[in-house]
Amino acid sequence: MYSGLKITGKRIEDIKVGFFGCGAANVATIRILISAGVDPKNILIADSRGVLHPDRMDLEDVKYDVKRHLAQLTNPQGISGGPEKVFEGADAVFCYTKPGPDVVKEEWVAKMTKDAMLFACANPVPEIWPWEAKEAGARIVATGRSDFPNQINNSLIFPAVFRGTLDVRASVITDEMCIAAAKTLSECAEKIGMSEEYLIPTMDQTWVYPEVAASVGVKTIEQGVAKLTASRDDLVKMAEERIKAAQETTKLLMKEGLIKSL
Repeated sequence: MYSGLKITGKRIEDIKVGFFGCGAANVATIRILISAGVDPKNILIADSRGVLHPDRMDLEDVKYDVKRHLAQLTNPQGISGGPEKVFEGADAVFCYTKPGPDVVKEEWVAKMTKDAMLFACANPVPEIWPWEAKEAGARIVATGRSDFPNQINNSLIFPAVFRGTLDVRASVITDEMCIAAAKTLSECAEKIGMSEEYLIPTMDQTWVYPEVAASVGVKTIEQGVAKLTASRDDLVKMAEERIKAAQETTKLLMKEGLIKSL
């Protein structure tokens, strides 16, 4: 998201964001983006039964308490209808639904605003093929696939988030720590050459992980939830050494046959 905002020149507090799917992935994304500055009033969410709004009677069941909360927090206009509604005028749409293609229609993408960002993250096949989304008008398209540009994969971030958390012995992982990690990924992409086809580093660019871990550690210290303190430079060095040691240990265990390679 941060790289897309830099490329398009949009501000996070101004953008209209749609979410197609209301499972664990999108629920967490919604929470973190609100913490990052997205206005809940500019958010529209659709699950398998349509757009979330306060008058949805099927959300009264206790098992839908998260959806009910989101229905009350977002969509102040009370918009109803199918999933196509979350695309209308949206600057960005996040899709975590079911494998495609053709789960997201080209005509839906065509209703997004200028310089729109689409995150079609179902695996193994995204909800819409990237080239079809671009033909329909999306400027930036990301998927969960490594063979397409802009792979969005939790492996890019969670090892470094945990590394940074453990290195300062943090008592909790906060949204702000995750946001710091996301910002650092974008900054690392800028160092290499950010573009519409290169929003964030790839998983084989391992130099990124110590940078992300250090950013997480610094944010943890700032928030007062760390038991240890250190400078950013020291945190980078610490992460580099520990990641290298872990990699060398793994290679040795594989060489000795204690870990089998796939």
